Amino acid sequence: MKKIYLFAAAASLGVLLFAGINHKPALPYGFTNGTPEIKSITSLTFGPTGVLLLGDSHNAKVFAMDTKDSKKADAKAYDVKGIDTKIAEALGTTKENISITDMAINPVSKKLYIAVKSADGTPVLLSMTPDNKIAPVSLKNVDFSAIELNNAPSAEAKDRRGNSLRITSISDIGFADGKLLVSGLCNKEFSSSFRSIGFPFTGKQEDESTLEMYHTAHGRFETTSPVRTFTTTSIDGKKYLVAAYTCTPLVLFPMDELKPGAHVKGRTIAEMGNQNTPADMIWLKEGGKEQLIMANTNRPATKVSFDDIKNFKGTLTQRIDGAGGTNFIKLPYEKVLQLDKLDDSRAVVIQNRDGQVDLWTSDGKNI
Repeated sequence: MKKIYLFAAAASLGVLLFAGINHKPALPYGFTNGTPEIKSITSLTFGPTGVLLLGDSHNAKVFAMDTKDSKKADAKAYDVKGIDTKIAEALGTTKENISITDMAINPVSKKLYIAVKSADGTPVLLSMTPDNKIAPVSLKNVDFSAIELNNAPSAEAKDRRGNSLRITSISDIGFADGKLLVSGLCNKEFSSSFRSIGFPFTGKQEDESTLEMYHTAHGRFETTSPVRTFTTTSIDGKKYLVAAYTCTPLVLFPMDELKPGAHVKGRTIAEMGNQNTPADMIWLKEGGKEQLIMANTNRPATKVSFDDIKNFKGTLTQRIDGAGGTNFIKLPYEKVLQLDKLDDSRAVVIQNRDGQVDLWTSDGKNI
């Protein structure tokens, strides 16, 4: 009997000791805590609340990071003249030694996140509040996960001009319907690609779709030009990828056709002018109606009404010098480098104004 009592006492003590151990709760979204090996930040977008997605073209990876920035706030305007100088000063250098590679607004907190590349190629992530306070965002000891893209161009692959193809393994990223969306190039013969990857990341991904479109400024069908920027929309209950390419055709791809391993031919609906690279696209409301706003690096920003996109039933298959297809309006803002949505009617803009790079917010009436 004594042995039984001793065993029971020992068991009780073990339960008490076990109960005293503090177990850390599992991190959300399958995250781990650590320091991600980020070599570049070429694209930014937000996923679920507080989760920032960072496209790293050099690694051909996308990182998901918990910013812990999930407190809801009102959307206040940003306005900073010489934002490149301000950022450089915050980093202890000059504006000649930095370049702004992307920006994204947290849709909950309305805080602005800016990706910067220093002269030696080091990526830096900064945050900014409407009171114009710029602060570094640590990339050390963060909660994160990552997905490496299948079939990315090798680090040695070059285009016919000798430029690295790896840099365009990720040309833009987005988040819709619980999935990470990625445009860029893959290592296949038809290299223009689009990927839809489930989130949280599981380490598994299906093959990319490859894309084909008629390039109206070049007068030919193309399969090796990457989508430069994209968004999504629904037309008559069907979801579409709205994609813009260099020089500057606007193309629709049905989302239900962008299946793993599929080769999909898009419908070119507009030509907005050559010698130009589209930088960003967002949807804003003006007078209660949806407007597609596109930032262009060399030409004026443009506005296309959803109704015009919806009502354009044709497809462009002939060379166009100048502009054609769907109606669009040129906005009085040239050389817009970055663009993101602040609220339903306003955008935050980074614009090169005669050599000075300014950050400003549209007034909700024009843009």
